[in-house]
Amino acid sequence: MSENTRFVGLDVHAKSIAVAVAELDGTERFVGKIPNKIESIRKLVKKLEPKEALRVCYEAGPCGYVLYWQLTAMGVACEVIAPTLIPVKAGDRVKTDRKDALKLARCYRSGDLTAVWVPDAEHEALRDVVRACEAAKKDQRKARHRLQKFLLRHGHQRPIGVNSWTAKHGAWLNSLTFEICALQSTFTDYRHEVEHAGDRIIRLKAAIDEAVEQAPAELRAVIAGLQALRGIAKTAAVGIVVEVGKFSRFPNPRQLMGYSGAVPSEHSSGDDPKRGGITKTGNSHLRRLLVESAWSYRHQPGMYSALRKRQKGLAPEVSEISWRAQVRLSGRYRKLCARGKPSQKVITAVARELLGFIWEIAAHIEQQAEQAPEALAA
Repeated sequence: MSENTRFVGLDVHAKSIAVAVAELDGTERFVGKIPNKIESIRKLVKKLEPKEALRVCYEAGPCGYVLYWQLTAMGVACEVIAPTLIPVKAGDRVKTDRKDALKLARCYRSGDLTAVWVPDAEHEALRDVVRACEAAKKDQRKARHRLQKFLLRHGHQRPIGVNSWTAKHGAWLNSLTFEICALQSTFTDYRHEVEHAGDRIIRLKAAIDEAVEQAPAELRAVIAGLQALRGIAKTAAVGIVVEVGKFSRFPNPRQLMGYSGAVPSEHSSGDDPKRGGITKTGNSHLRRLLVESAWSYRHQPGMYSALRKRQKGLAPEVSEISWRAQVRLSGRYRKLCARGKPSQKVITAVARELLGFIWEIAAHIEQQAEQAPEALAA
């Protein structure tokens, strides 16, 4: 770090950016507000030159990583900061753009900020389509609930032996009619929303498959490797990979568990340790995928046909890790249930340990990719 290094804090909004600079000699100044446009950003960089001396940071937020990509393309060092890990002064009740920018610059200079991992544009695009599919599934679930509650209010319940949202269930819905025109219109609209959500999911899953095929070889190898684990099919594997990014950036699985927010909270003092529920301060999308996958480990270890098919062509080391995960996590589930733990807490504990096996497989594949990239391309 040179003596001329300048630490720049940016408080970024949709239409404006507040800019503050902190010097190594301790001085701080508010530069002002600029429009959130590429031309204004170029003028700011030129005003604060030389580029090599600039260290820029801003909070992760709804504006995404566009500003990061713009600054790095100009040759400016930039980091995106985790908002929840920014130090907060007790009793501070005044918040302005000026104060936020100055605080960012000051804390960045002192090294008190934690940067987040920034994906490239292709990785971000894949994550967007995966999250769009997740949103479509939530919309489908809400639409189904609305239709079910509507039918229940008017005395219609599915016949005994007919499972929800099967072909027989669809045939039963087709047989329903309402004499009152308003009720028939409502019923038709609710059914249309359910069908529309289903069509969205089909389209988005096809888009995910296409995006994965065009992804780099290392990313495809990690996705295939994670599918060796029980409970993790293609959609879940892609979701986990796009949320975590590069697994080897975590030195050990415990740090990845902390990133997921699935680790217990703690408030200990002296000889009195106190642990509570999970922190939930990490990636909620990743945590949801882990919990959904963990439910499959309530069954006895075994090699069913779909899992055997997913493991075909994978390295023996990956299959061995998958079997160890089954033995360990299934036993863990039964042991915790025998101690009287609630099933949801047991599944959360299993999901946390599952992440350790996920890290082991992904880190192994990424290490192989670094040592012999041509093997993955083949």
